[in-house]
Amino acid sequence: MYIFSFEKLEVWLETKEFTKLIYEITSKFPDTEKFGLTSQLRRASISIASNIAEGSARKSYKDKAHYTTMAFGSAVEVLNQLIISFELNFVSEVDYLKLREQLESITNKLNALRNYQIDKSNETKLPNYRITK
Repeated sequence: MYIFSFEKLEVWLETKEFTKLIYEITSKFPDTEKFGLTSQLRRASISIASNIAEGSARKSYKDKAHYTTMAFGSAVEVLNQLIISFELNFVSEVDYLKLREQLESITNKLNALRNYQIDKSNETKLPNYRITK
């Protein structure tokens, strides 16, 4: 079976596990939040992994960096929703701190990936000068 490039990325693997944890934790949210925070948290966490995957299929590093930036934005959206969920007592302090720590790791990796992609994008823009003697 073919393994796509995004499946090899540590940040995607970590995000996939994070998303599964979000699903587990939100399954305990009140039923009144089914179409509120439960749905929002699940969709935003999936969006992180999905943008990483979609970006990996782009040809240019500039496009790849765009999708990594969108993944980062989704991660920050998840953080916002986790803070609110914690303050509404939908998430325990232990789970909140664990999820927040995982998000910090994910956002750090996304930053590193985006910086790499931007650097590679800038390399391709450099003029191709030949140095001759």
